[in-house]
Amino acid sequence: MGYTIDIDTGGTFTDGFFVCGERVATVKVPTTPHDLTECFLECARAGADSFGVPVEDLLYETDIVRFSNTIGTNTIIQRDGSKIGLLVTAGREHLTPTRPDDGKSPLVWPDMVLGIDECVSPDGEIVKTPSGQAALVAAQRLIDQGARCLVVCFANSEFNQDNERFVRQAIKSEYPRDYLGSVPVFLSSDISPRSGEVERINAAVLNAYIHAKLVRLLYKAGEELRKRLYRRNLFIVHNNGAVARVAKTRAINTYNSGPAAGLLGARSVGELYGIRDLVSMDMGGTSFDLGHVRHGQASYTLRPDVEGLAVNVPMLSIRAIGAGGGSIASVKGGKLQVGPQSAGALPGPVCFDLGGTNPTVTDADLILGILDPDYFLGGTMKLNSEKARAEITGQVAKPLGVSSEEAALMIKNLIDEAMGREVKRLIQEIAPDFDPVLLVYGGAGPAHCCDIARIAGLKKIVITPFSAVFSAYSSSSMEVGHLYYRRVDLPLDANSTLEPLASPLAEMLEEAERDMRGEGFSTDQVTRQLGLFVRPSGGGDEVKLTADVNFFESPEKVKTLIKQAGTELSAQGAYVLTTVGLLASAPTVHYQVTECPPVDCRTEQAGKGTRPVFLAAGEDPQEVPVYDRSRLGNGHQILGPAVIESEHTTFLLPEKWKMTVDRYNNIFAEEVERP
Repeated sequence: MGYTIDIDTGGTFTDGFFVCGERVATVKVPTTPHDLTECFLECARAGADSFGVPVEDLLYETDIVRFSNTIGTNTIIQRDGSKIGLLVTAGREHLTPTRPDDGKSPLVWPDMVLGIDECVSPDGEIVKTPSGQAALVAAQRLIDQGARCLVVCFANSEFNQDNERFVRQAIKSEYPRDYLGSVPVFLSSDISPRSGEVERINAAVLNAYIHAKLVRLLYKAGEELRKRLYRRNLFIVHNNGAVARVAKTRAINTYNSGPAAGLLGARSVGELYGIRDLVSMDMGGTSFDLGHVRHGQASYTLRPDVEGLAVNVPMLSIRAIGAGGGSIASVKGGKLQVGPQSAGALPGPVCFDLGGTNPTVTDADLILGILDPDYFLGGTMKLNSEKARAEITGQVAKPLGVSSEEAALMIKNLIDEAMGREVKRLIQEIAPDFDPVLLVYGGAGPAHCCDIARIAGLKKIVITPFSAVFSAYSSSSMEVGHLYYRRVDLPLDANSTLEPLASPLAEMLEEAERDMRGEGFSTDQVTRQLGLFVRPSGGGDEVKLTADVNFFESPEKVKTLIKQAGTELSAQGAYVLTTVGLLASAPTVHYQVTECPPVDCRTEQAGKGTRPVFLAAGEDPQEVPVYDRSRLGNGHQILGPAVIESEHTTFLLPEKWKMTVDRYNNIFAEEVERP
């Protein structure tokens, strides 16, 4: 059995989860924003060091590498993607994302949008075919104005792609791929066949905007792996719940891929205990990501919001807030403010001693005594307490007229209050009877989770031993898969037949067989599942239902589908099956959770001593016991206040909280009253 490697690049740290048989290694290295392949390779080297082998030996014996990253998110936020030339149906130019957003430049500049005279009816009939010459003239003009890629988004192209394809062919006949002057041409109908013209334009533009940077990184990362003797494909984590090789990855499918993996990992942890309702909370250095599982189903959205733009590409639903260990604290108008700006990886918090001068949540945790300056990242990174205290004192404590410890506590309380309210809001939005367990991960999450849970009204928390690298850990259980869509718009009522689905389904199955064969899987290794997008015939929101690939062969299946739609939509009557999706997936080597035997030693034997921690305003620091997480096992219990340290994260257990380590080596923490 070889190694498996899962790497997740975040805004501050890059996390690695390495497995070989029963041996597991977790690593964290600083993210290198200027070139993410550097931290990617450094993470691989750190993993090899953990196993005591050269990185070339590790990679030669590796069965699979899965990679999630923040390139898409960062590119959109920083507005440093490709300059886009956009071709739309004449008269639809006003629907494009050409308006500045919160002071940021638009994704497409207004003079980079041109209309093309063409028309497709809502029934999919070609009313007017575009002129090939007009398309070439428009493309040349956009290229002359600096376009590095072209996007074609025609009205009603979800019903008929022919006009979009015609324009692409006309452009490619003038600029074939083997010419240096060739430019990529993206079609909105390739990105999404679902309804919603604005959402489809946004999706196609976002995909093109981040495409070039993503291609450069992923192909470079793959090449660097091959140079170091890795013999297989580099697989990329997708936000639809699967992984695929670089050549079969669309850029938009990588958006929020790390948090999406974490959500699926949270669901898997819940399945160990039969927990079907939970909220996943990922607090890293840069962001605070929330997802949820309801009745065993991970949160999923058919019309996600991607950095303020609505798109119609279904993906796992993650709510991201600008709050994390690197969130910057400042005083404005006599009031304390924390975030949403982050110190990121460089320069990072002041205590990282990398040139940062803005105090952050991590600096506050250090001043409070929650973090040990000599044991951050297992002692591989020393924190500068003096610099952190100086900046918190000068920029926060003095303006507010409080001590540095009180200022640090105010920073922690403010960020915890904000995040607790977000968790509570999410719970209230889901359902009145939604009573979830809070699953916590991310490097900064365990230090803040109990107060966040208290504010949100939650009584139970789960923290896994891999919480600091949880997105990487979670991707280790993801399978290789491809997702396909076809627009069908099939009416559903008691008299309907599903026979019209036979042709589009056959097309998708053929495409899936070809792609999965390219991934190295035979037909008998592939599992296939349909996603059915249904809405009321009179209009309204869609729901996604699942079915096996043979469901349409029986007339009874129509009645079953209608009944399911009525339950999900809380409606009765006729429906429309708008889109059919096919997920083809195959198993890969991944980590298996095993049970641990009960411990035969007392909790005190995991103790590391005590240290002063500032827990409450107006009180002196309290001597709090500190425990080594690696020495805690099945059956150990601790009453707060206490600090539990692992190599990559620190868990603060407040007063009136109790934690227990269970048979899966997970921590369950609950709010209790002392006897």
